[in-house]
Amino acid sequence: MAAVRLGGGGGGARRLRVLLSPVTPGMRAGRSAPTAAFGSSVTSGKVTVNGVQLHYQRTGEGPHAVLLMPGMLGCGETDFAPQIKSLSKKLFTVVAWDPRGYGHSRPPDRDFPLDFFERDAKDCIDLMKALKFQKASLLGWSDGGITALVAAAKFPTFVHKMVIWGANAYVTEEDDRIYQGIRDVSQWSEKTRKPLEALYGRSYLARTCEQWVDGIGQFKHLPDGNICRHLLPLVRCPTLIVHGEKDPLVPRFHADYIHQHVAGSRLHLIPEGKHNLHLRFADEFNKLVEDFLQ
Repeated sequence: MAAVRLGGGGGGARRLRVLLSPVTPGMRAGRSAPTAAFGSSVTSGKVTVNGVQLHYQRTGEGPHAVLLMPGMLGCGETDFAPQIKSLSKKLFTVVAWDPRGYGHSRPPDRDFPLDFFERDAKDCIDLMKALKFQKASLLGWSDGGITALVAAAKFPTFVHKMVIWGANAYVTEEDDRIYQGIRDVSQWSEKTRKPLEALYGRSYLARTCEQWVDGIGQFKHLPDGNICRHLLPLVRCPTLIVHGEKDPLVPRFHADYIHQHVAGSRLHLIPEGKHNLHLRFADEFNKLVEDFLQ
């Protein structure tokens, strides 16, 4: 999920902080160009994967490939500025992707069939293969964390290590109530809404957010609210789960459940962390990630 601040009534602002195998047929690597926002050391491009053009940013020259996986409505430039800027360029080659329908991976418009997490998982792995990486570690935030879990379970030989935060393996009634609270983007703070409106346009942003709420709500009606519970035992890579103990969007029990069902996983709690802990506590988070990935 992207970072979202809701303007509330009465009690003031209520904050919910809502991103080397050969090229195979159907994949075409695009040309890279410097990205001014992060300096000349960051390049960007598009690759045709599974019938759509996926946008990515790339930085660093290290031997360890790392894929940054954004959340709802997110993309590399909105969700991972401190990681793109500051993760070690010597240790890692960092790629931040925009899932289909998000950021600059448009067209197509974003949609949310029941298998959208599986679709995103296949897209991101195929993107990295098209960029000629043999293996990669995954850093997944919120929806991107769910996608990372699916990818690690379904493509175990490709995923080296994984860090996830703000993710959940199932949807409860409590979760659905939280999601309904961010449905109307007109209630978001102007500070959060305006940059996303500049990226997407007002109508696309509003429509896509409503569709996401309906899309994630589909899982509530499945047995046990299942998104990827059944896949957690298949995750074999070293996994670090980070959770902000003040996350208003994803309750602690979700992190505990994933920790209990992913063998050998580690759980790291950030007492003052909210949903956007990797942005609010970027230095601490980046150090934690670098130590774990090494």
